[in-house]
Amino acid sequence: MLVAVEFTGEKRRLSAAARLARSAAAIGARTETTGAEDLSADAGHSDDLANPVAAGAKSAGVDLDFAASLAEFEELARSAGAEVAATLVQRRSRPDAATLVGQGKLEEIEGVTASTGADVVLFDHDLTPSQLRNLEAKLPCRVIDRTQLILDIFARHARTREGQLQVELAQLEYQLPRLAGRGKAMSQLGGGIGTRGPGETQLETDRRKINLRIDHVKEQLETVRRIRRQQRQRREAVPVPVVALVGYTNAGKSTLFNALTEAGVLESSRMFATLDPKLKLLQLPSRRRILLSDTVGFIRNLPHTLVTSFRATLEEVERAEVLLHVRDASSAMVDEQKTQVEKVLGELEVAGKPVIEVMNKIDLLPQEERARIAGGSRQIAVSGLTKIGLQELLAAIDEALVVDPLVEVRLRVPQSEGAALAALEAGAVVSAKQFEGNLVILTVRGPTSLLERYRRFRIKA
Repeated sequence: MLVAVEFTGEKRRLSAAARLARSAAAIGARTETTGAEDLSADAGHSDDLANPVAAGAKSAGVDLDFAASLAEFEELARSAGAEVAATLVQRRSRPDAATLVGQGKLEEIEGVTASTGADVVLFDHDLTPSQLRNLEAKLPCRVIDRTQLILDIFARHARTREGQLQVELAQLEYQLPRLAGRGKAMSQLGGGIGTRGPGETQLETDRRKINLRIDHVKEQLETVRRIRRQQRQRREAVPVPVVALVGYTNAGKSTLFNALTEAGVLESSRMFATLDPKLKLLQLPSRRRILLSDTVGFIRNLPHTLVTSFRATLEEVERAEVLLHVRDASSAMVDEQKTQVEKVLGELEVAGKPVIEVMNKIDLLPQEERARIAGGSRQIAVSGLTKIGLQELLAAIDEALVVDPLVEVRLRVPQSEGAALAALEAGAVVSAKQFEGNLVILTVRGPTSLLERYRRFRIKA
């Protein structure tokens, strides 16, 4: 069973642009036809939430942002393997210190839990240790909050040793402050004169064990980071820039990654299906080569412990020369999702890097909306599923790279220098070629690092 809580006294004041965007999304949702809804459920995309969210907001008269957040939480629950038996919504001015939802709503949750036979209650909110303890004492089943649910999804999707260690670290750091409440009932009493008072409590024992395990996991992660640094140093011996895909979870990053690299990584409608980073060599139209990195998706209210624990995974984002911010153009909450991603990038201290905004899933939009996005000067409209706009995206990456910039030169190369001619043909774009006796006159545009190796053949202006 899901429990969503909205605190009306904590609503943030929206800007005029945000209010207009939400109003437009709500109006667009009211005019949606059944055919448009069928289109949004097209195979290969997992954004069938967009239209039902807006429609639900209209019928129930609730805030569009809250309706989208609730739909997102339902998708999180399904990604964790849960079957939703019921959904309850609580609106109050401020959280209840003891139970978050208040005594009346807690009794309602208890009744619905008993009638539906639910064995887990999921709260779309972080619970304090005391709230969690009070809820579990009252309800006849397990209670899980938002952070714990996300950690469970991460644990399911971690495949590499590094990913498993990072998930374990985040789980331990989450569990540590929630051990309170066992008290003296589980004390270990000392023996001998003057030692009859309470000894080390079970709480202290558990805390000590968890702290020891946290230290051990951090040591193992540091070993992983050291190995990764060594691999990066070997990789950086040959200058190949890194370009990282970042974006909201379920924005289609893995689909776009496969479309560009044919890597065959997992594409799934489940949230956080990609957890471990992927790197793949990619050649640009200029013949330059880059390493394209696919990373874990972000989400609103991403727990800070996850950002901290997954710094090893997100090092590729920190090292990247250019970030591709992949956005779901078909989502009604596309602007809010952008804000959440930029917030996490700020926590990673990479907000100042060059960013290319990639509006993905344009195949789900009407033709006029596609044209409007494609006409934007700072956005690249693509579809990872149908491979629309990929060449424009590659050209934009070429232009954004500042390390090893492209230059155009004229070269006079003897035909006997077959290795040099082959390297220039493979690593640069030859726009003109003519022969003079045993010499080849070339006009070449390519990376500086390549052309500097053949500067002896350069024709001076």
